[in-house]
Amino acid sequence: MQFEVWAPQAQDRVTLQLEGSTHALERDPERRDWWVTEAEAEHGARYGFLLDGDGGGDGDGDGDGDGDDDGDGDASSGAGSDAAPGSGSGSAGALLLPDPRSLRQPDGPNGLSAVVDHEAYTWRTPWPGKPLTGTSVLYELHVGTFTREGTLDAAAQRLGHLAELGATHVQLMPLCPLPGRHGWGYEGGSPWAVHEPYGGPDALKRFVNTAHELGLGVVLDVVHHRLDPSHTQLASYGPYFVGGSGPSASAVNLDAQGSDEVRSYLIGSALSWLRDFRIDGLRLDSVDALCDTRACHFLEELSGEVDVLAAELGRPLFLVADSDQRDPRLTTPRQEGGLGVHAQWNEDFHHALHTALTGEEQGPYADFAPSPLKALGKTLTSAFFHDGGYSTARGRSHGRPVDRERTPAHRFVGYAQSHAQVGRRAQGDRLSASLAPGLLACAAALTLTSPCTPMVFMGEEWAAGTPWQFFTDHPDPESVAAVHRAHKREFAAQGWDAREIPDPLDPETRNRSCLNWDEPQNEHHARVLAWYRSLIALRRGQPDLRDPDLASVRVAYDETARWLVFRRGDLRIAVNLGKEPAAIPLLGGKACVLASWDPIEAPAADGVLHLPAESCVVLGPLQ
Repeated sequence: MQFEVWAPQAQDRVTLQLEGSTHALERDPERRDWWVTEAEAEHGARYGFLLDGDGGGDGDGDGDGDGDDDGDGDASSGAGSDAAPGSGSGSAGALLLPDPRSLRQPDGPNGLSAVVDHEAYTWRTPWPGKPLTGTSVLYELHVGTFTREGTLDAAAQRLGHLAELGATHVQLMPLCPLPGRHGWGYEGGSPWAVHEPYGGPDALKRFVNTAHELGLGVVLDVVHHRLDPSHTQLASYGPYFVGGSGPSASAVNLDAQGSDEVRSYLIGSALSWLRDFRIDGLRLDSVDALCDTRACHFLEELSGEVDVLAAELGRPLFLVADSDQRDPRLTTPRQEGGLGVHAQWNEDFHHALHTALTGEEQGPYADFAPSPLKALGKTLTSAFFHDGGYSTARGRSHGRPVDRERTPAHRFVGYAQSHAQVGRRAQGDRLSASLAPGLLACAAALTLTSPCTPMVFMGEEWAAGTPWQFFTDHPDPESVAAVHRAHKREFAAQGWDAREIPDPLDPETRNRSCLNWDEPQNEHHARVLAWYRSLIALRRGQPDLRDPDLASVRVAYDETARWLVFRRGDLRIAVNLGKEPAAIPLLGGKACVLASWDPIEAPAADGVLHLPAESCVVLGPLQ
């Protein structure tokens, strides 16, 4: 088989060490700074590369020769890493490096790579693909805490629950190799590989196979804006990083010298997930943090390549971006001057809903707190609350308006909870920790009947009693301390006492965050779960709830009485967030109850809906 590596830092030679044998690589005459060789290798064979016999050069883009970005000379070279014993050095004490495009890292990011033969895996079922449409419902989960076992195989055994719920896609948080066993996944540094404690690449294929057999699409969260140099050897090969104030803050090189190959590296990784693992879509983390000044933005290039691959494979593929910019150009088609990403998370919907439910007004909720129902209504009709107006939380104007006439609503993902919004709270407390079941039902009704593509965070559907906290077991104490300091600053800015933050290194912090699968059958949990199932079935069965037309949505509300009603076609969704019953005047013809949290009578002849406190209803036309 062919072994190849892009290594512009190599001056004289690159050597492959493969299962005890040594093979010299030659410069590729067709590709600048690429080195190649042929060697026989079996599936699972361990290997690594040596550069010039001394581990390579600088590679961080600052030209100081120290291999780090902040000038302190403290470049990561595998010390204190999770490399397997004996795998970190080659001849004459040189550093044996993992393959940047490694498909498997059995001993962690800094260990030896392993050969993966994708053709050796037999897929059990054909798969036509599953696009994002008006009927789509995403379900976000973290493999390490979805089950106590924390593996892909254990998670696959629970996928029947998602199918029964009515979810259409399962969205996995990042799976790339971590420096320890447990973590959120965003500190990964080997973007072509699967975290070994989760089960490695074959376990991901088994998971995808099971999901597809159940009719579930699979979305994978990927990180392109940062590749943590504290536990990768990328800088030894070439200019993967530029700038930054420290190793973990280094920006990925998307526009400086050598960036053509870095972009190709990231795009190749994205296409590999979609092609080789049969993933249906990718969630792109924090795309507003991508530093790219080139005329053709990285996201435009990526979306174009994904569309080409979809045509080649004959099945739909899609990208969902996470961005703080509130810029509709992100999801505007390339031929119309946009970047061509297929959907984006709508954090404004979350913030407006959270503020309306909880009354919180600290941090990011400050802009929504003065009139939360008005803000929520704006997100239901216009997607973004921040569409160019002044943001108190930012101290400047923010966002850009969405063209409601031309932009399909399903390009925006709306949610009441997510990994970020729960995990960024000091105690990782879910809405269920502070809200009554009726308000949780209202949150579900607003999310699952909204014009946006709805997303559910794991356990939300049964009002899970477990928190979801920030945890890690990163072996580098400096990196852990830096992350912990950042979280404390973030929590302090929102008024939380930093002393109450759980220790992210304490194993119990992760253990507390694991779902309790005994809960769904018990007490109010079962009632909440049944409500989620009924709402998702309603969304699937009612054409008006699949209508992508934002401009047709109508909203009315009363901030004082704390009720809101919005109309989608012939359907009306009403919620009463107040502690007193509400009399809500409805316009239009006679209606019938399609779904309600509490027993409710349809509006009488006067058109007034009497809605109990902390309750909700979906009304349809009387047939």
